[in-house]
Amino acid sequence: MKQLIIVILLLLISGIALAQDAFNAARNNNVDELRQLLVSGVNLNTPDARGYTPLILAVYNNQEEAVQFLIDAGVDVNAQDGSGNTALMGAAFKGYMDMAVLLVKGGANVNKVNSNNATALIFAATFGQADIVTLLLDHNTDVTIADRFGKTALDHAQIQGNEDIIVLLKRRCLNWVFKTKRDTLWCPFFFID
Repeated sequence: MKQLIIVILLLLISGIALAQDAFNAARNNNVDELRQLLVSGVNLNTPDARGYTPLILAVYNNQEEAVQFLIDAGVDVNAQDGSGNTALMGAAFKGYMDMAVLLVKGGANVNKVNSNNATALIFAATFGQADIVTLLLDHNTDVTIADRFGKTALDHAQIQGNEDIIVLLKRRCLNWVFKTKRDTLWCPFFFID
C-alpha cells in the first residue's frame, strides 16, 4: 500500500512538472517542447494557479509560433483565467494585432465577457488599439455590450480620449442603422454627429 501511495505521488508531481513545462514553453515560444508535451499526453488546456493557460501566456508574451501551434493543437481559444479574461482580451490589452488575428481566425469568441462583463472590444477601445478595434468590428463584435459599470467600448474610448476609436465605433453604429433600414431601431450611440 505504501508503494502505491508513493507511485501516485510521483505521478502527480511529474504531472505538475510537465504542466509547468508547458507554461514555460508557451512563454518562451518553445514549440518543440510544446509538441513533445502534447505527444506525451499533457493537456495543454490545463490552467496554472491563476487560471492562465499556455495559450493565454503565449499571447501575453507575444509568442506567435507558440500561439499558432496551440491553436492548431486544438486548445480552447476561449479559455478564461481567474478573472475571466481570455487570450483575445490579453491581445487587445497589449495591442498585439498579430495575436488577435491568429485568435480570431482560430475561432475566438469576439463577444466573450470577463468577470467585469468587459469584452476584447472594451479592452481595445480603452487602451487605444484602433487596429484591433477594426479587426473586432470586422468580425461582428457587439458594440452594445456594457461592462458591469454600464460603460460600452465607446464610453471607454471617450473617457480615454481615443478619438480615432470613437470615430470607428460611431461609424459602425451608423452603418448598422442604415443597413437595417428600419425606423424603430435603437442605436446605442444616438448622439452620432
